Amino acid sequence: MKYIDLHVHSNQSDGTLTPKELVRLSAEQGLSAFALTDHDNTTGVAEALAASSEYGVEVIPGVEFSTEHLGIDIHIVGLEFELENPDFQKQVAEYRDERLFRNRKMIDRMAADGIDISWEKMEQSFGPIAWTRAHFGRYLLDYGYVNEISEAFSTYIGEDCKYFVPREKSTPYDAVRLIRKYGGIPILAHPFQYHLSREQLEELIGGLKDAGLIGMEVYYSTYSKEQSAELLALTQKYDLAPSGGSDFHGDNKPLISLGTGIENNLKIPYSILDELRARRKEASDHAGKQK
Repeated sequence: MKYIDLHVHSNQSDGTLTPKELVRLSAEQGLSAFALTDHDNTTGVAEALAASSEYGVEVIPGVEFSTEHLGIDIHIVGLEFELENPDFQKQVAEYRDERLFRNRKMIDRMAADGIDISWEKMEQSFGPIAWTRAHFGRYLLDYGYVNEISEAFSTYIGEDCKYFVPREKSTPYDAVRLIRKYGGIPILAHPFQYHLSREQLEELIGGLKDAGLIGMEVYYSTYSKEQSAELLALTQKYDLAPSGGSDFHGDNKPLISLGTGIENNLKIPYSILDELRARRKEASDHAGKQK
């Protein structure tokens, strides 16, 4: 059986491996395909695609958009969109610019309270990319403010902490519509990570379905079999396709392995991708008939 991973990050966002290194590692792990889903950018996809034939691994163009809903960061993964469409890339750039604006505000807040941080020091540490909170966590660790990255999230940059700055513009509904507009497959990433009530989660799923959502991440590194079963039932209730991915970040999430999650708790068959593609075709055919 062929296995895949539909949620993977490179050093073009908050992962530690280059896109080419991810292709090589995927081959070593015996994966048939993986999706490169960096945060709010697609800059690493070309490098991964170029290495695809060398290692015999199918690379699926992807992105993970960060959006705001009820004051919470909600992530929407997009797969197989019109990567080189200039209008699509213009929209991606707007998401990246939102992140840069948020990062500037986080730096300013921390610096105002005496934390030794600046834009220049972040660039020295991580380069001129669109940093995520994981980069801030790593910075606080490297500079001795915390003993581990999880502590940075619980005391400095988590959603209930002083230096957290929510996204201010895009909603998850906007991201779903954008991905669908350019031929892609929108997926709600790791639904239980948002700590919504059941009513809030179902309201979000229902609204995203109306906006064009195709899939939902059912299989995820930190989810138990019971949680995956609960999410699978929700995909059936809202007529969505299940998706799955490790959310691999390399050394930034050292317990998570590419393709297999935590302690080999993931095995995502290629048929998951087949179903996502089939659902997209159905949705597109239906939309065509409605015109």
